[in-house]
Amino acid sequence: MLGSTEIIVLVVVIGVLIFGAKKIPQLAKTFGKAKGEFEKGKIEADKELQEFKDEVNTVTKNETNTVTKNETSTVTKDKEVKSD
Repeated sequence: MLGSTEIIVLVVVIGVLIFGAKKIPQLAKTFGKAKGEFEKGKIEADKELQEFKDEVNTVTKNETNTVTKNETSTVTKDKEVKSD
C-alpha cells in the first residue's frame, strides 16, 4: 500500500512528465486564481441568500401584522353588529 506522501510524490512526477516542468507553475497559478474566483462567488451567493431570507422574513412579518389587523377589525365589526 502507498502512503499519502508517496501518492503526492507520484502525482507530482506524473504531472511533470505530462505537462513539463515549465507548465506546472502556470497550472498552479491558474488553479489558484480559479479557486479564488470560486470563493468570491461563494461569498457573493451567501450574501444574496441572506438578503433573500431577510426579505422573506420582512414580508412574512408584514403579512402576519396585516392579517392580525384584519382579524381585529372583523372582531370589532362583529361586536358592533351584535350590540345592535
